[in-house]
Amino acid sequence: MVRDAGLRDEVRRVAAAADCGLIEPAEPVGRQAWSATPLVVLDRAAALASVQAGLARRPGVLLVGPTAPVMADWQAATAVGAERVIGLPEGSAELVAVLGERPQSGGRDGAVVAVLGGCGGAGASVFAAALALTAQSTGFRPDVLLIDGDPRGGGLDLVLGIEDRPGLRWPGLVIEAGRVSAGALHDALPSAGAGLHVLSGERGSTAGGPPTAGVRAVLAAGRAAGDLVICDVGRAGGPADPLFLESADLVVLVVPAELRACAAAESMTATVAAHNPNQGLVVRGPAPGGLRDTDVARTLDLPLLASMRPQPRLAQGLERHGLRLRRRSPLRGAADAVLDVLAERPVARGRVA
Repeated sequence: MVRDAGLRDEVRRVAAAADCGLIEPAEPVGRQAWSATPLVVLDRAAALASVQAGLARRPGVLLVGPTAPVMADWQAATAVGAERVIGLPEGSAELVAVLGERPQSGGRDGAVVAVLGGCGGAGASVFAAALALTAQSTGFRPDVLLIDGDPRGGGLDLVLGIEDRPGLRWPGLVIEAGRVSAGALHDALPSAGAGLHVLSGERGSTAGGPPTAGVRAVLAAGRAAGDLVICDVGRAGGPADPLFLESADLVVLVVPAELRACAAAESMTATVAAHNPNQGLVVRGPAPGGLRDTDVARTLDLPLLASMRPQPRLAQGLERHGLRLRRRSPLRGAADAVLDVLAERPVARGRVA
């Protein structure tokens, strides 16, 4: 995102030397493109335009200029949250090194899925947990990071039956300098099986929504480490909710096959669309009025990712020991279908906008 023509040519030359592909998007740049790329390179004018457009602060932003940085460059960098300011061509070697550090095509860049309910009680938290368990058991990615983004959900550790396991929850996670190591995060969080790490909320007086800065750092760490990051997003409109939605490669809306649920989901679909065009539908039975999954998909104008019949004795299992999935369970089948869709949805990697 470099408006100065001469400076843009210099960035192209440096990127070629670093063997790094470039994306040069037309402005205005969409929120998802801004959030999804590993690194953003911009100049002073583009930085100020990004701030004016309300693009969220994110890691992996650097500002370049045609000379050694001056005060106006540092002010623009501070406004947009840039990590570095580099003057070109003098700083070409530094820029080559920065581009070389970023994940390249075929590297370990991860994927982010956001799951939320189209109405209250839709079962989004349970489906997010089922998606994480299925991904972990099938080896979809070496590590799966399940993030609790619903401060009123009671805690995903309860859904999985790991509430007594030691490890950090949101209130105890301290992010320094806006970054966190994925390895340290994996080690610090409670585990629900080999490679499945759970960042849960708390209950009682310590309950609260996840901090935006913490969400940004955790999502960036999961992506950089090659994790599958699954976010259980609340419906209350918390401050971090737009970040969850904008950062996702796919937003999964869970809707019961009921008329009122379908009506309630229409407003949620519009809310998601304002942040991310990549959303799909999971329809959950039973259908007391005979409403079909295709009817729900047609009404909401969303692609149907999966539909599932009721899972026998699900409520009893959640109360006694947390979620457990049989190989042929409806939740497992729907989760498999969503993972298949995600695997077939390529996302630009090793690119710089």
